[in-house]
Amino acid sequence: MSFWNIFLTALRGVSSNKLRSALTTLGIIIGVASVIAMLALGNGARAAVESRFRFLGADQVQISPEMALDNGELVSAGEILSYEDGLRMPASVPLVNQVDMAVGGTAKIRYGRAANDMSISGVTADALETIASAGEMQPVSWPEGVPLTVDAFLAMGRFFTPAEVLESAEICVIGSKTALDLFGGDNPIGETVWVNRERCQVIGVLSEMESTDPSQRYTRNLNESFFMPVSTVIEMLYQEEPSVSLTAHVTDESRIDEAKAQIAAYLRQRHAIEKNAAGEYVDDFNLTTRKDILGAQQEAAQTFSLLLAAMASVSLVVGGIGIMNVMLVSVTERTREIGVRMAIGASTADITWQFLLEAALISAGGGLLGLVVGILSIPLAAALNQGMALLEPNSIPLALGVALLTGIAFGLYPALRAARLDPIEALRYE
Repeated sequence: MSFWNIFLTALRGVSSNKLRSALTTLGIIIGVASVIAMLALGNGARAAVESRFRFLGADQVQISPEMALDNGELVSAGEILSYEDGLRMPASVPLVNQVDMAVGGTAKIRYGRAANDMSISGVTADALETIASAGEMQPVSWPEGVPLTVDAFLAMGRFFTPAEVLESAEICVIGSKTALDLFGGDNPIGETVWVNRERCQVIGVLSEMESTDPSQRYTRNLNESFFMPVSTVIEMLYQEEPSVSLTAHVTDESRIDEAKAQIAAYLRQRHAIEKNAAGEYVDDFNLTTRKDILGAQQEAAQTFSLLLAAMASVSLVVGGIGIMNVMLVSVTERTREIGVRMAIGASTADITWQFLLEAALISAGGGLLGLVVGILSIPLAAALNQGMALLEPNSIPLALGVALLTGIAFGLYPALRAARLDPIEALRYE
């Protein structure tokens, strides 16, 4: 018997009991839809990681203190990262040409009758240049394709200079919303605001900013910012030396690993860290590059994707078991028909192929419907998860292939059972 005739026979077998076939495909539909939705969520999580960390420069080394638990609180395991650590680094580390320093704090900001508790960002003079080069934020309605410059980030005035940072100048640069909250529509340049009980002169106002990536939920809000020199914030808001966030820029990103080694040697000397009995350094700091962060985050996102796909595959297995049960019932009900076909010349291979094709048709139909349901459910899954969902093209053949293989795998036993029936006994079956 030709394969085409076997296919037509299988098609008639599936369509002879439409309700049963439809109910059998339900498990496959749910399974494929789950696989599509879960893979989309996993891909979305991975894309979100890439989007979140793509703004980290490839030439940057983030330096953070090693933390330890002390009476239930996270504290520095050794010496803090100080302002002096960052200030002296470019002159002491050959491969580092710039160090961004930042320290945060909260203060009551007053101007006239307006008074607000605000977060203060103490930064270095090149902070605005670093933000601009990262490409994370841009002025509202900035023309696409036009390179960003530091000047574009300033609506009026200027940013502070390296000399003003060294002098701990009492000056500030504020965001557009901060300016509106404190000064209304008045020009704030040259005006004096009070930071707690200290005077501070406004020398610049940032342009109204927006994220360059609309899907990015983790961008900093420059519109509500209040920038001061890092040294000024330390003097105004801290009674003891605070730990400062340090980001080193290397001269050659291809030698970033070498730069990390130089930074580590510099900080070990500054913090008087020596080798222990095992001949190893126990550092009180961590050095992290974009490559390190992306590698760890991508590995976690990939594991998350595989876990979601495995959970969704359980539905496919359940659907496959449903196909097997229905096919076994079908073999029993059609025993006499099988005997007649064998009696008129159908081989065991013909019978096997017939029932395998029936299982494949059921799973393929369920797979196609599940694909449609899965694609339609992606926006809902993303909304419920409050995250991104991204359907990659290779997910479609993957899901359909898995559905088809599930049908064939679980249809194999019923097909072999049908093919092994004794023709004489099958003809006697009532």
